[in-house]
Amino acid sequence: MKINPEELEQINARLNEIIEKAKEFEDKFAEKINKVLPVYRRSARNLVHYMAFRTFEIDELQQKLRDLGLSSLSSIEAHVMDSLLNAKTIINHLLNNPVVEDIPGVVRTSESRKLLKRNTKLLFGYKSKKRLTRIMVTLPGEAATDYEFVQNLLEAGMNSARINCAHDTPDQWLQMIENVQRAKKTLHKNCKVMMDLAGPKLRTGEIKPGPQVIRLKPSRNVLGQVIKPARVWLAPQGAERPSSKPDAVIPVEPDWLANVKRHSKILFTDSRNKKCEITMEGREGAGRWGICYESAYLTTGTDLVLKRTKKSGKEIVKTGELLPLEQFINLNIDDTLLLTREAVAGENAEVAEDGTVLAPAHISCTLPEIFDDVKAGEPIYFDDGKIEGIIEEAGSDSLKIRITYARDKGGKLKADKGINLPDSDLQISGLTEKDKNDLKFVAQQADAINFSFVNSETDVQELLDELNELDAELGIIFKIETKKGFKNLPLILLKGMETYPIGVMIARGDLAIETGWNNFASIQEEILRICEAAHIPDVWATQVLENLAKKGVPSRAEITDAALANRAECVMLNKGFYITKAVKMLDKILRRMQRFQKKKDTLLPRLDEAENLQLSHDQFDV
Repeated sequence: MKINPEELEQINARLNEIIEKAKEFEDKFAEKINKVLPVYRRSARNLVHYMAFRTFEIDELQQKLRDLGLSSLSSIEAHVMDSLLNAKTIINHLLNNPVVEDIPGVVRTSESRKLLKRNTKLLFGYKSKKRLTRIMVTLPGEAATDYEFVQNLLEAGMNSARINCAHDTPDQWLQMIENVQRAKKTLHKNCKVMMDLAGPKLRTGEIKPGPQVIRLKPSRNVLGQVIKPARVWLAPQGAERPSSKPDAVIPVEPDWLANVKRHSKILFTDSRNKKCEITMEGREGAGRWGICYESAYLTTGTDLVLKRTKKSGKEIVKTGELLPLEQFINLNIDDTLLLTREAVAGENAEVAEDGTVLAPAHISCTLPEIFDDVKAGEPIYFDDGKIEGIIEEAGSDSLKIRITYARDKGGKLKADKGINLPDSDLQISGLTEKDKNDLKFVAQQADAINFSFVNSETDVQELLDELNELDAELGIIFKIETKKGFKNLPLILLKGMETYPIGVMIARGDLAIETGWNNFASIQEEILRICEAAHIPDVWATQVLENLAKKGVPSRAEITDAALANRAECVMLNKGFYITKAVKMLDKILRRMQRFQKKKDTLLPRLDEAENLQLSHDQFDV
């Protein structure tokens, strides 16, 4: 290959320009770098060098390096200066100038992997056998009372147990942690406890409750024949729920229930004056299982008649207080929705017989502070982007919103659904009073904190101050879920490096809405690269194997998503009835995929019978 000296000089000049910029950035952020812990000092320098490197358009430089058969600097993140100096040394030699470029103290290529491995181990503990990427599992409420469930998760491959402080109670959290600790000792496995601080979550308020009624609905085939009866669980009010989910729960008096036996018949007349029957099958805990082959609507106070022998006659009890049906506000494109500061129960629009809207639909929100920050013309999203709108009028007490996107048959907006205002300059972040109160428990019981809605280094400092007051040393995982959080990520990491260990969670649900679906793929990529530059482990989170965890069957798209997740150091699974099955599947996927990819690097394991253009069955063994 003929080498053009003039082109080599151009490459050398470009490399010099980048190196000088990296030095400038190091001087510019010297004060912040000097404040980080010594264990992070060189990683902080490398992060700053990487951000300097990314100020350049280097497509042309990369192509010239590829043409010479050299590294294109596409995997430079973890060892920026070392890679630049190595490239410059090679160019020097090609120019017959055998000078070895070096700057003492920079992170070497081989060393960068060790730094990330060390930081990952300190935060997430030991890896599983034959699997590099850790699995974090969000514990549901049943983890507090069902030890076997927790043990099964640990056996399936869970490395970190996540407890969300937005749900359940401190007593339940403690029971969950005790079950995790017990399972660790029984199975001789490692498992860290991670606890989420809820943060200032912006959600829809309450909706006016519906009627207190439950529907018993057996499954039928296309001929209308019952193929599976409705399963009903009768139990005293407030009794612990059964292990398997019933179609309906009917609260009854315990004295009456004590006389209910297997094969007993319960008769009632439903809200449509239809006579119905429940056949009892067996007991579980304080309750009894029954089945019903008829569709029925049961309301609070309905008489339930227990058929006894002719001698003992009948025993009657009234159903206890049923939960009201969950209501929703139905929204279509061009509908008006009022978002109110006052916590008034939401309602659908009031419509006259001729279709005239007498009063628009309205609902409140959980953070009235936003009314001081939003402006007309800004977009607003509800329920993970399922409903979109534009703010037409922004008042101090309400926002008038025109719906710009909803499903064809209307979007169903329910209570406690997320609200996103991606273009609004919201002055809400950091720790809430609930967070500060929960932090007292977390500091005593958890291994690490998942810090929600961190937007700036100021938020990080607030958390560090609180932990200092509590004299607590915990790992911290910064959840990046807003546009601000992404833009400030390098500064968040530099401030976070004042404690040890730290990590980053890519909260992909909110982040996708905040940054736009068309931008999210590249932003997810940028977060992974910035974290690698700082040698900070990250968590691939939100809706991983969601269908599998909730419905028992994965989609093809989520299998591909899970396969890419081994680019992170940890993958998070959310709750679901089939969560143990999801953990097992994820464990297999990650172990399989680590043969093909390590971080961004593509690996090429031996392909059996490649010379014959055949695939051996061994290729499909896990």
